[in-house]
Amino acid sequence: MQSMFRYNWMVREEWLRWCEDVPLEDLLCKRTGGVGGILHTLFHIIDVEWSWIRVLQGQSDFQENFADYQSIERVRMLQSTFRQEVEEFVNSWDGSLENQLFIDHLPDGTIVTDRWGEVVRHIIAHEIHHIGQLSIFAREIEKVPVSANFIGRGLFE
Repeated sequence: MQSMFRYNWMVREEWLRWCEDVPLEDLLCKRTGGVGGILHTLFHIIDVEWSWIRVLQGQSDFQENFADYQSIERVRMLQSTFRQEVEEFVNSWDGSLENQLFIDHLPDGTIVTDRWGEVVRHIIAHEIHHIGQLSIFAREIEKVPVSANFIGRGLFE
């Protein structure tokens, strides 16, 4: 599982570098699908990853406001702020956590019970889903998207 987080982080960093050559207006332009535009999607990926990890650890969850992160530099700052905490959690993961229960109380009063392994895999899949959207957004502005290939990244060396 750690390799999948490392994969996501590598691809995310490549997208952030990709953004450096794109006009800010294209990065902020609201697009069909997803949470908004290119930069908003990257912000969302980072925020949601951190949020889920905090909730699993029994810490408070709060949502950052994208209005405060309207530049590549600000989104990179958010990533660097959250990354250490997420990476520590991921690096300390072991099989004993797979079936630990996560109980969530939804606003409508519903109680949902999931396993930590399910939630962590959801975090991974969530980012991969949005990376696919970024690829579509890139093609909309006639740019070549970042490669989503897992193979060749040296993740098992």
